Amino acid sequence: MKLAFFDDYRLGVITGDEIVDISDALSDISPHTPQELIQMVIEDFDNLRPIIVDAAENGTPIAIDNVNLKAPLPQPRQLVCLAGNYIEPDSPSRLDFNAFLKSPTSVISTKETVELTEADVTVFHFEPELAIVIGKTAKHLTEENALDCVFGYTQFIDVSARGLPGGFFLGKSWHTFAPMGPVLVTADEVADPNALDVQLWINDRLQHDFSTNSMARFVPELLAEVTNVITLEPGDVVSTGTHHEALTAVGDGDTVRLAIEGFGPELFVDVHDPLKRTTWRGE
Repeated sequence: MKLAFFDDYRLGVITGDEIVDISDALSDISPHTPQELIQMVIEDFDNLRPIIVDAAENGTPIAIDNVNLKAPLPQPRQLVCLAGNYIEPDSPSRLDFNAFLKSPTSVISTKETVELTEADVTVFHFEPELAIVIGKTAKHLTEENALDCVFGYTQFIDVSARGLPGGFFLGKSWHTFAPMGPVLVTADEVADPNALDVQLWINDRLQHDFSTNSMARFVPELLAEVTNVITLEPGDVVSTGTHHEALTAVGDGDTVRLAIEGFGPELFVDVHDPLKRTTWRGE
């Protein structure tokens, strides 16, 4: 199943190039925010699934082109990102486990704009990533049971400002630096999260084209590593890192598109730099 928020955070199910509004079928749920709504759906999905399926099958389809898709997890309680989690030509051996917390308030939706910070940055990179959405409380997972706690997956771009002091906080957590979605794909539709093609275009030029099978730590192992340190709750997001080989400078006026195999609509963002910097492009 492919879930997505649209317009004024109505919840829908996507099939092909159409979406069906299922919000009325969930009227017994009384969330205060869209994030609370998706968390409640995730937590009680076994019971809600028949209701959602019925609503999706009997509702009126709307063309996706006629709605505004939103981030599927508008403000997760925790947004955990892996660092250095791919085997690459410049890093043929896997590195020590490393991860960081990125501000949940930096999440934006597809077709929104990433606003580059005016800080003295060396270069901005947009890192295409597969993100995991947690379905059950997870603490001290093992590789054997880790996937049992996965609700689904979504597309994610980890926007990064290089050359700043302060490590990952100043490099990663600026406003708008976490484009996400637009679709939340339930785990049953992803046969193997480590067998997915990931592509990212900058101004319609294919820049990244890699497979999640080149992760240094596959999804079960990285979840075991993360939950050895922190407890994850339903609706939390763990992004799995990127293949750094094709990273290139991104700046004002660029458009960036991310597509992960089988995930439906692309994640698309514009880029705005109030300072119109071009030095990292050699201009």
